[in-house]
Amino acid sequence: MSLPPEKASELKQIIHQQLLKMDVHGRIREVLAETIREELAPEHQQLSTEDLIKALRQRGIIDDVMKELKFVTDVNETERTSVPKPSTHFVDREPPVLKKTNIDPTRRYLYLQVLGGKAFLEHLQEPEPLPGQICSTFTLCLHFRNQRFRSKPVPCACEPDFQDGFLLEIHKDNLGDGSKMVDATTMLSICDPVHMVLIKTDTFGETTLVASYFLEWRSVLAAENGTTNVAVELLGVGTESKVSVGILNIRLEMYPQLNKTLSSEITNTQFTLERQKTAEKERLFLVYAKQWWREYLQIRPTHNARLVKIFAQDENGVNRPVCSYVRPLRAGRLLDTPRQAARFVSVLGYERAPVIGGGGGKQEQWCTLLAFLSRNKGDCEDHANLLCSLLLGFGLEAFVCVGTKAKGVPHTWVMTCGTDGTITFWESLTGHRYIHRPINPDDPPVVEQPKPLYPYRTIGCIFNHQKFFGNCQPSDAVEVCVFDLHDESKWKPMSGEAIKSVCAPGATSSVPPSPPLCASTIDAAVSSNEIEVQLRILVSEHRKDLGLSTVWDDQLSYLLSPALAAYELERTTGVSAGNEEFQDAVRRAVPDGHTFKGFPIHFVHRNARRAFATCLRSPFCEEIICCRGDQVRLAVRVRVFAYPESACAVWIMFACKYRCVL
Repeated sequence: MSLPPEKASELKQIIHQQLLKMDVHGRIREVLAETIREELAPEHQQLSTEDLIKALRQRGIIDDVMKELKFVTDVNETERTSVPKPSTHFVDREPPVLKKTNIDPTRRYLYLQVLGGKAFLEHLQEPEPLPGQICSTFTLCLHFRNQRFRSKPVPCACEPDFQDGFLLEIHKDNLGDGSKMVDATTMLSICDPVHMVLIKTDTFGETTLVASYFLEWRSVLAAENGTTNVAVELLGVGTESKVSVGILNIRLEMYPQLNKTLSSEITNTQFTLERQKTAEKERLFLVYAKQWWREYLQIRPTHNARLVKIFAQDENGVNRPVCSYVRPLRAGRLLDTPRQAARFVSVLGYERAPVIGGGGGKQEQWCTLLAFLSRNKGDCEDHANLLCSLLLGFGLEAFVCVGTKAKGVPHTWVMTCGTDGTITFWESLTGHRYIHRPINPDDPPVVEQPKPLYPYRTIGCIFNHQKFFGNCQPSDAVEVCVFDLHDESKWKPMSGEAIKSVCAPGATSSVPPSPPLCASTIDAAVSSNEIEVQLRILVSEHRKDLGLSTVWDDQLSYLLSPALAAYELERTTGVSAGNEEFQDAVRRAVPDGHTFKGFPIHFVHRNARRAFATCLRSPFCEEIICCRGDQVRLAVRVRVFAYPESACAVWIMFACKYRCVL
């Protein structure tokens, strides 16, 4: 492997610095003198290079140098070399290979090691998993200054065996002067915490949010030898946000080591000042919000019943202004259009926040973005906040709307305002878009009014990262709402400066920075093939139980592919294409006197057994799978469409052709 000249000289410089640091030259002189003294007779004063290297290797000096020069990182995190992908018919089951990379000596790094956990008492009775047995696992997800990491899954236990290291670059992606080595004083002013989210994955692949923690890493700046050990107590989420779920042992270390450390008095003073500054900003905003609410109620007493949400609780039970949950988010090259972004958000799983006990009440829990993405599912508020952030990133004027659906069920969705005044509603759970045309209640009965197609009934307020408006029109019914946001008689605004003081990036230490999106790790072709093979087995077994034989038609299965691609294209863009070619191909494949039946269905998970059980509940699909007749040929085609964050849309189509004998 040849290196470019500048890389070769940089590599030589790194090796030279490391050799100097370890005093390797001095050690080689000692070995040389010792070897000459011990192994050579006085008359033989010539020593070959091989003899010297052998002596160095025997004393372990070469191994020491190689260990110091290398650093272990996971290939899956940052793939630097192009590796040929496996064939779509064979799945590479090998574990991820650990690759060694050199540290850039001109950059400052924080090395965070997770050295096991303890006191996860919920798993006290958990039996030791047998070799090869599928068990529930813990995974730790980290975010720090635009860098995201994920630990290896470890079996759930009272003392989970986390043994992972993460190399966090202090300056990353224009967040600081990356060309200069930062000193301790500069790092003390970087108040971004390390956000850690613990996820539990059960044996069926379902994920649960266990804990969300913000680690203050700057204590390492006052550590004497540049290393500090921290025992982090993780608290639960939602209704259990005051209950301990376990303790993680964490070691923090600076690379390269600091020439000069700070005193603990300086770091503690900095932390106290930041807390005081944040508390004062939040106090002033609360005073302003109370005043704004009093004024809003004075407009009309019935406003008290409207869904005007100024604060919302996050997964840790902390009340934060709703505007802090939205931030313009650019997806890089992972998403190309706003409609594709809406499709991506809609295929993330939907799950209401869990409630302990009955009563049918809704537990409020607006998740931070890292917790939502790590878990790959969340409530409608999480979906709406993410979609609004992505649409803002695409340059649209987007707002999250808070209101109700049918039967007064609280709901959130997204709205965009076009430059021509067009108002578009985006349903974050489905990806559907609706144009809003208000009904004028003062029009005479003969005037035909537009029929609303959207499912929304009332709207109380709208907000994004910079603005907040309370609906003060006579009626809060969506169908009669006029979205002229400049008219204060219709929409009461909050002060932009007040919102900025607590919601702008870096304004307060209580607002977590937004993580970037990660590319999918799913190989769509391999995954499609796996699910298809599993479904064929399940169908064959089901028919065997009914006393029916199964003959698969591979050509007919292949012909179903264009239909599945067209369905996904229509969901993403709203445009249907390619139906004529699909119908023509099917007509050619089905002989005269034969009948063709097809049943497409859509999922957002990759569990073949679950999908098959759902399909059997449909009478149309069951009719195809259990088809009886002459010359019955069955077909199934699966197409997985991968999206960022390893979200996926899975389309399955069952089909059959048979000769009618009736």
